[in-house]
Amino acid sequence: QVQLVQSGGGLVQAGGSLRLSCAASGGAFNRYVMGWFRQAPGKEREFVAAISRSGGSTSYEDSVKGRFTISRDNAKNTVYLQMNSLKPEDTAVYYCAAEVQRMAVTTYPSEYDYWGQGTQVTVSS
Repeated sequence: QVQLVQSGGGLVQAGGSLRLSCAASGGAFNRYVMGWFRQAPGKEREFVAAISRSGGSTSYEDSVKGRFTISRDNAKNTVYLQMNSLKPEDTAVYYCAAEVQRMAVTTYPSEYDYWGQGTQVTVSS
């Protein structure tokens, strides 16, 4: 059973930065596509970023391109989301997720198999 434990997040002013971490255990981390999603109050969970098994391929939602960076350290079984130039509209609960069956990066939450516990990110104006 794969477990994902998130850390990071919190309250930051607009224009600030935060880094989220997601540590995996219970499986072969270097065989998982990893993704980050977010969910704001009253809205559906939406894709933020994803990274391939090796880290050689990434994908980003348009509104975070150039501001957010997803990365992974397979030796530490950890995926990161560096968030810069944060905006109030980035406020949401952020979730990491692992996709264990496919090889390609995917943006659909329904294709991910395991989820972290979620962490709140609040950006004040």
